[in-house]
Amino acid sequence: MLIEIVQADLAQPRHAGALLELLDAYARDPMGGGQPLSGFTRKNLVTELRKRSAAVSFLAFADGQPVGLVNCFEGFSTFRCRPLLNIHDVVVLDGYRGQGIARRLLERVEAHARERGCCKLTLEVLAGNRRARSVYQQAGFSGYELDPSTGQALFWEKSLE
Repeated sequence: MLIEIVQADLAQPRHAGALLELLDAYARDPMGGGQPLSGFTRKNLVTELRKRSAAVSFLAFADGQPVGLVNCFEGFSTFRCRPLLNIHDVVVLDGYRGQGIARRLLERVEAHARERGCCKLTLEVLAGNRRARSVYQQAGFSGYELDPSTGQALFWEKSLE
């Protein structure tokens, strides 16, 4: 099986379609919430991502078929006064997991972040997603703390919908 990792060009219908197909597969997975993407999201996501210069996506193709995706967004570290790259979505289709595709996608993201001058990569992962946590740990990710006495950082959200 030939695996190819490419930076997505969302002006290309093949890449845009692959992004939507893979993100929908992730959304339908229990670790993505178990629900398909909404019609609104399917209709507007590619257009909205293309408007954002801080967004970058990478696709994995196996023998020409889309099997993996990573969506990232540049942020900024005020403490380091440098950009950072947040990994927002990581998708590998079920039948292709365990073959090193996520690792290769993460390596490409890291190379891209270094090219952009980023000081770090960030991501969030569900505590119960042991498989993803293992992949991320093997890639060098870990929880962080500024001082052991204050504990590890937590990721919280407040929905505005």
